Amino acid sequence: MRLNRRSVLFLAALAPLSVHAEAAAPEIAPVPADQVVEADLLYVRRPVIIFADSPADPTFVRQMEMLARYGADFQARDVILIIDTDPANPSDLRRKLRPRGFSLVLMDKDWKPSIRKPLPWDGREIINSIDKMPIARSEALEKNPAGR
Repeated sequence: MRLNRRSVLFLAALAPLSVHAEAAAPEIAPVPADQVVEADLLYVRRPVIIFADSPADPTFVRQMEMLARYGADFQARDVILIIDTDPANPSDLRRKLRPRGFSLVLMDKDWKPSIRKPLPWDGREIINSIDKMPIARSEALEKNPAGR
């Protein structure tokens, strides 16, 4: 089979599209709350904690879907996504934060609760809130001192 010039150009034009399709936004892997040691992550990672009464809770499922496409943005901001969907066996974070039903808790790197939401929140809103936090602002100024 012989390819003419037009076919070669067409295939060459499609090649970058296939690379971008494979290099889609990386997912951020949720970590179960019982596997998290706060002392190891203090001032290292920024927790976004999602509590629910069950992994089948429609609100929890919707929240996870809303966060799936923002993996790269979360990684750039040192976010660790923590989930706790078992109120029968409360984790240390569940005992500390005492959520009722579904709850999204956003913390800064000092692990102090900053924002609590009783309903799902879009990843873009979470990222904007993170960028307004004091530690995130100081990190941004360290990376780009001309932004002062």
